Amino acid sequence: MTRRPRATPCDTLWIYPKVDPAWNEKIVREFRIHPVTAQVLAARGFTALEEIHTYLYAKLPHLNDPYLFQDMDKAVKRILKALHNKEHILIYGDNDVDGITAATLLTEFFLSLNAHVSYYVPNRNSLNESLLLNAVDYAKSHQCNLIITVDCGITAGAEIEQAVKENVDVIITDHHEPTASLPHCVATLNPKLVNSTYPNRDITGVGVAFKLAHALTNQLSTQSEINTDQIDLKKYLDLVALGTIADMGALTGENRILVRYGLEQMKRSKRVGLAKLFSICEVIPQEITPMDIASKVAPRLNSLGRIADPRKGVELLLLKNPIAAEALAKELDLTNIERQKIERKDSEDIEKYIEDHQELLDERAIVISSETLHPGIIPIITARIAKLYNRPTITIAIDNGVGKGSIRTIPEFPLLPVLKELSQYLINFGGHDFAAGLTIKQENIEAFRKDFLRIANDKLKARDIVTKLHLASKIDFGELTFDFMESLSLLEPFGNENHPPVFYCEATQAWPPKIVGKTHLKLYLEQKDRVLEGIAFNMGDLRPKLCKKNISLQIAFTPQINNFLNKSSIQLHVRDIKVIEK
Repeated sequence: MTRRPRATPCDTLWIYPKVDPAWNEKIVREFRIHPVTAQVLAARGFTALEEIHTYLYAKLPHLNDPYLFQDMDKAVKRILKALHNKEHILIYGDNDVDGITAATLLTEFFLSLNAHVSYYVPNRNSLNESLLLNAVDYAKSHQCNLIITVDCGITAGAEIEQAVKENVDVIITDHHEPTASLPHCVATLNPKLVNSTYPNRDITGVGVAFKLAHALTNQLSTQSEINTDQIDLKKYLDLVALGTIADMGALTGENRILVRYGLEQMKRSKRVGLAKLFSICEVIPQEITPMDIASKVAPRLNSLGRIADPRKGVELLLLKNPIAAEALAKELDLTNIERQKIERKDSEDIEKYIEDHQELLDERAIVISSETLHPGIIPIITARIAKLYNRPTITIAIDNGVGKGSIRTIPEFPLLPVLKELSQYLINFGGHDFAAGLTIKQENIEAFRKDFLRIANDKLKARDIVTKLHLASKIDFGELTFDFMESLSLLEPFGNENHPPVFYCEATQAWPPKIVGKTHLKLYLEQKDRVLEGIAFNMGDLRPKLCKKNISLQIAFTPQINNFLNKSSIQLHVRDIKVIEK
């Protein structure tokens, strides 16, 4: 069989924007913004001025009422009972950043009410199938009568039934897709329930925890049990922003408000542990962006849940002692370095496996299983493979006859209906339509793999697995001014479902590109006597094609402001390059 090359940026299909000049002009007149920024808003599907106004200028008072969660009144009632009776409350969180921040938020909130509260975050790398039962045992041994789950619990019906038998009440706060049968508990707060009346289906686990704290604050204030100034909910928004960004929460609607204000809270936060973590990451709080969180802060916290003890993440975020916080932040950094070593080895092994088994790419999905993969690392590797080959991807780490699988997919192939169809092979599964996890017996993996590939091959067309780049607008170099960049900043914060806009234009090379940082390409692009520098990450292999004289290019890029030696300039983050053949 002919060996096919790995996917490269050159395989990308450009999706050009539709342009409606009359609608664009209406946006420009209403909001007095740059015409290209207006086109970006139009390209993102806004069809009404009111929608745009809400997107650009929504504030904290526009957050949804927490009582729109169906069971919020039941949850508040049970927690108030626990507070009045001085019961011991256990917060049980998932082991990723969303779960860690949610557990921190509720623990700190209850401590501010002088409640008796503890937290429990499991280590999932053991492939234990009943982690919540460990928490039930912990609750019993510590005389906890109430467990509140955060960012988990919606698929733990059997474990929660066991908790109820042990006279432990459970309140679920989660945002993952429920299975057919819901756990029988005191209250379930989840925006994805079938009959949910909560309007923000994309809120994350820490967002749901914040809503619970909001509802409790309102009720305690109404009952005159606290003063309105005793609890400042805004101080928790840094945690909400951290968890939402790390969990790839959609930065639209309510999430956008929470993250925008959360980033501002980070700039003035007195959270000692987070400040020490920022310092280790070389992040300046006053300049922090979602990209800083996603690429520097979140990986260090996530590394605990992947290869170490995730409870230390909650501990760090709660610490008030600067010396202890600095020591723990350094420990997280070392854990992350170890995680990177494991990830590098496992990534190289999988890349070599794919290169040696090119027939994998004849299918419209990829399923790989191995007894040598680290179970805590597979979500990172799976996401990378899915993005590189633009296919639904499953990576399964096998240990003692049980496989732990991580799944990522593309928009054309939602996961949960497929996992439900193949549930006879699985011990359990859960997550979202575009990122999920599963547990499976080793003897069922091959049958599951065949059926998953069959469904993917039936449902996906050849065009679906071509990588696509959605373009926002054509723009000339002359329009790339600091005033334009200021107009574009209205669309921030950027993140999932609110990506930085990608523009396109034609340009020539002022002189040949250079390789920087071993794999990146530095370009010198000229248009109408203006030269701009561009950086194309991981595209160094394109240099031989671009070393011809007077070469003309079509480039897709995101402009950014580069501050170097106190001098600001506009630089292009090049997303794709096409050579114009003459």
